[in-house]
Amino acid sequence: MIHDEIGEVLKRGVVFSGAAPGASAFVAAFHEGQWLTAIGVAGALSSQDATPVRPETIYDLASLTKPVVACAAARLCRQRALDWATPLGTVLRAAQGTASENTALEFLAAHRAGLEAHLTLTERVDGLAGNVGGWMMRCANARRADCSGGVPGAGFAPVYSDLGYILLGGALESVVSFGLDPLVQREVCVPLSLQLGSAAYWATQLGSEGFRQRVAPSEVVPERGGALRGVVHDDNAWALAGYGMAGHAGLFGTAASVGLFGMAVLDALGGRREGWLSASEARFLVRPRPGGSLRAGFDGKADSGSSAGPRFGAHAFGHLGFTGTSLWCDPDAEVLVALLTNRVFPTRDNIRLRSVRPDVHGELFGLAADLRVGPEVRQKHPG
Repeated sequence: MIHDEIGEVLKRGVVFSGAAPGASAFVAAFHEGQWLTAIGVAGALSSQDATPVRPETIYDLASLTKPVVACAAARLCRQRALDWATPLGTVLRAAQGTASENTALEFLAAHRAGLEAHLTLTERVDGLAGNVGGWMMRCANARRADCSGGVPGAGFAPVYSDLGYILLGGALESVVSFGLDPLVQREVCVPLSLQLGSAAYWATQLGSEGFRQRVAPSEVVPERGGALRGVVHDDNAWALAGYGMAGHAGLFGTAASVGLFGMAVLDALGGRREGWLSASEARFLVRPRPGGSLRAGFDGKADSGSSAGPRFGAHAFGHLGFTGTSLWCDPDAEVLVALLTNRVFPTRDNIRLRSVRPDVHGELFGLAADLRVGPEVRQKHPG
């Protein structure tokens, strides 16, 4: 029954509003020592493919990659292979001699490294890797005009920046001497039994055609051959890693796996995941930082106008993805909502999701909380 209710919220709030052709949502609430969960879907894979969205439908997660990468970094810090205070140039050769050489990894993760929000990197040619080292150097030198000199003790004023995560991803690869794909699998996905991964990962799991059939297309981009399906939407992630993943984007997954990831972070905060991350290690990621709501790998709930909507509390944290994805976690209520859409199909110019997302999140929060009382009670007391 709860599945139908979630589906109705998605149908009304996302599909019928024109915000996206389809959606999948996972909700969870912690109750009496266990997680209660439900999932619902609505709509189709795209306006050109009437295949219904199913719980196993895979979406391009876009910037939901960032909190996963931040948790992988936290795991390396736990193992003393890394430290959040480590200067970037110490572990990433391409950053040596750049403006960001002495910037602590924490400030990259918390968007306080003084970097520009975005740079356009050169496209890959015929699927061949480009000048990744040169691109890393460009990112490390992309300081904002008002952020010259040494990094202040609490970092520069926060500005959300993909560049910091591009550099953080490069730093992590340098530390472990292998790629982000296997690192994220080793430190996050395997310990938590999550099915999250790059296009290359999913092609290995399902076969290339099997992956294409299960993944929702993102945008129609003529310069990249038409509808992007089974390849990352983010141009810089495509340039840097192709079918792999970069530090800022490149993961694909289902709503359930995104939700299970959020549950693991909440469990860690509650001291229930000591084998993965301790409460203090998890708090480092989500604690408020000065100057704004951005945290390390996550965002906090803004005082007004937050996409989380009105039901999530002041201590809620989460993240959005450009393709139309989101995860919000409330550590006080111990409730979470993962919402996946492909709002960029057929074009990124469709921004209707921005206006409907707070209300959809609010309704889904309510359905998550209702899991604690059960369908029989909801039928007797529908108000």
